[in-house]
Amino acid sequence: MEYIYRPKGVCSMQIKFEIDHNNVVKNIRFTGGCNGNLQGVSKLANGKKAEEIITLLEGINCGGKGTSCPDQLARALREAIG
Repeated sequence: MEYIYRPKGVCSMQIKFEIDHNNVVKNIRFTGGCNGNLQGVSKLANGKKAEEIITLLEGINCGGKGTSCPDQLARALREAIG
C-alpha cells in the first residue's frame, strides 16, 4: 500500500512510501529538502522493516528544530503501521 505523509517543521514537503503486508518499506521518495541526503536515507531504509527504520531514525534533530526529515519519516511510518 502507498502512503503519503506531509512532514512538519522541516524543508521536505512530502514523503511517499510503500509498505507491504510484512511491514517492509519500499520506494521511499521525499519531495523537497536536502536532495542528496534524502536519497541516501531512502536507499539505506529501502527494504527494511518499518519498526527497524523507526528505531534508527526517530528523534534525529536538525538545526535545533526538534525534528528532521529522517525523524519525520519515522513518524510517518509509525502512523502508517498504527
